[in-house]
Amino acid sequence: MADDNSSHRGEEPDQLGTWPLSRREFGGLTAGALGAIQLSGLAAAATKKAPEQRESASYEVAGLKESAEILVDQWGVPHMYAEDVEDIAFVQGFNAARDRLWQIDLWRRRSSGELSEVFGDEWIEHDRGARLFSYRGDIDEEWEAYGPDAETIATGFANGVNAFIDQTKEDPDLLPVEFQALDYEPRRWKPEDIVRMRVHAITLNVSSEVERAITLREFDEDVERVRQWLDPEDWEIEIPDGLDLELIPEDVLDVFEAATMSHTSVSFDEDDIRNPEVLDDLSVLTNGDGSSGKETSDKSDWADEKEEIPSASNNWVVGPELTETGRPILANDPHRAHNVPSLRYIAHISSPEFDVIGAGEPGLPGISIGHNGNTAFGLTIFYIDQQDLYVYETNPDDPNEYRYEDDWESMEVETETFEIRDGDDQEVELKFTQHGPVIYEDHDENIAFAVRTVWTDPGTTAYFGGIGYMRAENIDEFQDAMEGELTAGMQGWGAPPENQVAADTDGNIGWFPGGRTPVRPNWDGLLPVPGDGRYEWDGYQHQSNLPREVNPDRGWLATANHFNLPDDYPVDDPPIGFEWVAPYRYQRIAEVLSEFDEENKHSLQDSTDLQTDFLSIPIRIITEALAETDPNEDRLVEARDWLTAWDAVLDADSGEAALAEVWFEKHLQEAVTIELIGKEAFDHIGTGDIRVLLEAIEEPEQRFGSDPVATRDELLLSTLSDALDEVEELLGENRDKWAWGDLKKAFFEHAMSSGVDEDAAETLNVGPEPMGGSGYTVWNANYNDEFQLTSGASWRMVIDVGGWDNSLAMSVPGQSGDPESPFYDNLLDMFVNGEYFPLLYTREAVEDACTKTIELAPQAEDD
Repeated sequence: MADDNSSHRGEEPDQLGTWPLSRREFGGLTAGALGAIQLSGLAAAATKKAPEQRESASYEVAGLKESAEILVDQWGVPHMYAEDVEDIAFVQGFNAARDRLWQIDLWRRRSSGELSEVFGDEWIEHDRGARLFSYRGDIDEEWEAYGPDAETIATGFANGVNAFIDQTKEDPDLLPVEFQALDYEPRRWKPEDIVRMRVHAITLNVSSEVERAITLREFDEDVERVRQWLDPEDWEIEIPDGLDLELIPEDVLDVFEAATMSHTSVSFDEDDIRNPEVLDDLSVLTNGDGSSGKETSDKSDWADEKEEIPSASNNWVVGPELTETGRPILANDPHRAHNVPSLRYIAHISSPEFDVIGAGEPGLPGISIGHNGNTAFGLTIFYIDQQDLYVYETNPDDPNEYRYEDDWESMEVETETFEIRDGDDQEVELKFTQHGPVIYEDHDENIAFAVRTVWTDPGTTAYFGGIGYMRAENIDEFQDAMEGELTAGMQGWGAPPENQVAADTDGNIGWFPGGRTPVRPNWDGLLPVPGDGRYEWDGYQHQSNLPREVNPDRGWLATANHFNLPDDYPVDDPPIGFEWVAPYRYQRIAEVLSEFDEENKHSLQDSTDLQTDFLSIPIRIITEALAETDPNEDRLVEARDWLTAWDAVLDADSGEAALAEVWFEKHLQEAVTIELIGKEAFDHIGTGDIRVLLEAIEEPEQRFGSDPVATRDELLLSTLSDALDEVEELLGENRDKWAWGDLKKAFFEHAMSSGVDEDAAETLNVGPEPMGGSGYTVWNANYNDEFQLTSGASWRMVIDVGGWDNSLAMSVPGQSGDPESPFYDNLLDMFVNGEYFPLLYTREAVEDACTKTIELAPQAEDD
């Protein structure tokens, strides 16, 4: 095994026996209370706080069997300890409510279709859609699908949430300010609430089916091929027999999209804030120098609805033969929409049955990304097609009947009552075919549409399957849990479909995709299909038939949502999916990881550097093409030479990055799309798939007519000229003063911020701060037309497998949902600077970094 301190050969340890670290090497550890972290990871990981310096709190709670405790470290991570599975789930639920009660209550209402009850009738269509797509099956089958103690865990978690809600009634100061401002109270949880929430699952591809159908109808396959790249590239698009593209309405998915809107889409205006005066007492937290660390944003610039961008993620694992530690290193950074509070929540749950740390969603028991002291695991989306849109002919004499084979089949019709704040209750009909919820009906045309999706089946609550694999003692058990073979009754990982990478303390590494894969015997899933019985799923492919890889000779594994089916894998037997993410993040990851060998070993710092890498392969491609041009204007010659001498790294202080991103995102992509398909088609599909556009730039002969190179060069230079004009207008004419971070900002908006005054918004929102990157860099940092960060890596981890206390993490903007908590936005500066904090695991290290102790005791029987 390699010396743990090999990256510091030639240096001397300080008097505490720790090795000095640079700010870049382990982020803010030198700037915070740590001072230094011992690389063995088993000694002090932070400046020890004497017990009398810690904050403390204690609660007597109903539903807890034995005493338990929560130790909150100096970065806001709760380390929870209890005596059995149900109690640790209780403590996790209590703690989730302690830090994120308003967020998880809002999510539960959103997913269960109860927003109208507290916010009024403007939410009725959303609520109807959410109820259509909630789990409505047998609850016993649902529990069994996850393993023998799933119901116990969910019950404990729900009871823990309720116990904290009870505390807020005894002490109203504990109630989050959002409830007070919006004038409603949290609802108590039931165990089944946790597994009936389905509409936030990431599943594919019904939206793309509709876009493809309409594009083929209005234009042709050439336009569709520009709109969406398919993998494999030569896959032929076939219109299913019996599908009439003319029948597909433009608004067919309105109900579906209302049901599945992102968490960040729930926001409130001034009319919703019923008690704005409660916000007057909020204080803007300071950084110790009297400043808040926040800037008041111009609402016209920052308050626009966030652009919805497909989720992306990175993960990799490096085997022990290639690492400095002689142990595997596993890294993961899932990419989702950014907001405050964050989507992810870091937690450490420890009981005699398991001891797991990492992240998940705050309203869900267990850990889906992290490690358990034996095995580490991390996920990205694996693009299985798990949805289909069915088109029905309905009976002119009875619209609740649809043609199936040679007869009329009756829809199942359920009537539900919706409570409406400040209004009368409304009764709403929900309709279902044998395929799924009915989302659209046109009685004049005698048509109806329904969505079939895996997440109406048992065992597909998003991420809840983590309660099985989080206990795996090695990667063999991890694989068994993914496939449903770990315990009797398990059905394996359901949704969302994932690329899991895992590593264990024996030095094994592996890639294990998982997710329900529908078997479509006679079509590929790329377009809607008639619902008359000709196109039926033939169950699910057994997960053992999905590809996998263990201990590869190259010594590492990585995924980034790209097309990663092996060359010899049958793409059509059955089809898994054809719509994968552009490969540029993976290409950069592979480019870097391939540099390591038995002489040049990979370190934890190398993984953190790669997670925070801003090199853009798309920008590198277009600047390489730019180098071949011959501009006829001096300023274009200067701009060409400036950009082509640059390394294509989108740092916040880079002037070249500012020009390149404005050029590529706001000018070049549109111009290339129009050149390929014309203005009318562009107005329909928008910017084409980036893979198509970059292929045209790299290989113009394949795309650009009779004089392809001249056409390509004219597109490059004319759009570069336009970009220069725009950047000069935005940042001034002095190119030396340009910086990408002067345009690109990390800004995290609270759902109430657009409905409150400037002072309250300043406290609720976090940022803006200058930030680099783009949607195609490994440090994924998507942004909108106003250059505001919209999605990316809000949670990152780098795990030293076996040297657990050396592991590192980042979550932004902070752990807490309370605007007055020190953990609300304490991680913002570290995040934008690419820094990390230690993900402490051993009890000794946790004690040393503890800033608050929370004791939980069972409520006395006579209370």
